[in-house]
Amino acid sequence: MPIIDKRCLLGAIVTLVLSAPLHANTLRLAYDADPVSLDIHEQLSGGTLQLSHMVCDPLIRWNQELGFDPRLASGWERLDETTVRFSLRKGVRFHSGREMTARDVVFTFDRLKQSEDFKGIFVNFSGINVIDDYTIDIVTDGPYPLVEHTATYIFPLDSEFYSGTDDRGRDKGEIIKHSDSFASTNISCTGPFTVTSREQGVKVVFDRFADYWDRDSPGNVERIIFTPIKEDPTRVAALLSGDIDFAAPIPPVDLDRIADTDGVDLVTMSGTRIITFQLNQQRNPALADLRVRQAIVHAVNNEGIVEKIMKNFGTAAAQQSPRGYVGYNESLKPRYDLEKARALMAEAGYADGFDATMMAPNNRYVNDAKIAEAVANMLAKINVRVDLTTMPKAQYWPKFDERAADIMMIGWHSDTEDSANFTEFLAMTPDKETGYGQYNSGNYSNPEADQLVLDSAKETDPQKRAEMLQRVERILHDEAAFVPLHWQDRAWAARSGVQIDKVVNVMNFPYLGDLVMD
Repeated sequence: MPIIDKRCLLGAIVTLVLSAPLHANTLRLAYDADPVSLDIHEQLSGGTLQLSHMVCDPLIRWNQELGFDPRLASGWERLDETTVRFSLRKGVRFHSGREMTARDVVFTFDRLKQSEDFKGIFVNFSGINVIDDYTIDIVTDGPYPLVEHTATYIFPLDSEFYSGTDDRGRDKGEIIKHSDSFASTNISCTGPFTVTSREQGVKVVFDRFADYWDRDSPGNVERIIFTPIKEDPTRVAALLSGDIDFAAPIPPVDLDRIADTDGVDLVTMSGTRIITFQLNQQRNPALADLRVRQAIVHAVNNEGIVEKIMKNFGTAAAQQSPRGYVGYNESLKPRYDLEKARALMAEAGYADGFDATMMAPNNRYVNDAKIAEAVANMLAKINVRVDLTTMPKAQYWPKFDERAADIMMIGWHSDTEDSANFTEFLAMTPDKETGYGQYNSGNYSNPEADQLVLDSAKETDPQKRAEMLQRVERILHDEAAFVPLHWQDRAWAARSGVQIDKVVNVMNFPYLGDLVMD
């Protein structure tokens, strides 16, 4: 296999970044990967939501203090226990030039309810009643405490743009995962940027939307040249050499180096994304045994992973909910105990171990491939012989949807900043109709946990709701429903003068429309 000089690789990337003409206030941006599609309802992922905030606007959005700011909704009020009325801004234009009205919000809501990935978020919503072109009532099936949380995921799409068929006879509005559908390659939204050109995995160019509605936005970026750079050292080197302006994520090993570099600013935040491995109880009979799953959890030294691999840029976990979330269970602690793990394997009749396949991405989470290698080595100590495959996230997500391995990595940041969302997607019994369990590749199922989550969605008493969700965390812990690793902290860096500290947030959806560059 030939050896590739990293300096040559960096030079090739820099040439690519600079090949597009630089306009005034051009941001040269590098993330570890680009979105897999322009269809913002195709996949519920961080990359998709980052794209959504660049080319679209939600009804309301989170701010850095985890409160809500009005966006396409200028205001909202609760009318009764099942109805919240939203007032829409007038004069908001889509990239097509057409004005946004209530019918576009209804079209988007209906599409979200059809999306395999997103419908689980909206399962408690019965519909939208249109009062007039600029007033809608969002209605839930019963009392529901998270209407505002969920409204942050309604990015109105241009209903006319997605109507009819394209020149190949395809339904323009159809959602097809991992395809070249019309919606996956075309978009008309209301956001600060339009997609000027896109070459998957190579480069995306965004230009400022001249008719953007938010005239009060401080943002002055006119063009974004977005180049995915998978390799951490290459991405960091490009930033430090001045060839890009903004890079994320920043690996833990480079934090001190960047902090000590003149002309580069580092921004860090405590994270709430849980990184886990799921154990497929249907693919591998051994994983259906509770004692085996408990053995695996006890064999994984997640505190050691945080210390050695993450350089303490994270917090070892024993549950999904991070501290501060309503479901956080104070009594649950990391439980590395190799001798207990071996005893559990022997008790289950697997003292000699078994074979298992494992898959993980290599450019989705901080140090994901290294973490997977470490876990595979830890499992070898209890005679679980792991066949590990890592791959870029563009290839990984189709494999994840196929449940293509016995053990699969998944990270999750709560879409609603609420504990229930973790379980709704990662641990509830998979249900294609409701969307629950959409990312439960382990096929874990517990009726009591399911019912507690369902009940919590209609419980408006904060204390009772907390008790329900803390009970869920205890059940998942005791049944070793998954392997908890850590909550991943966040880090971004930019050249001085690119004021990223004002636009980044714990959700990792930088609001680049508001970015100011000196």
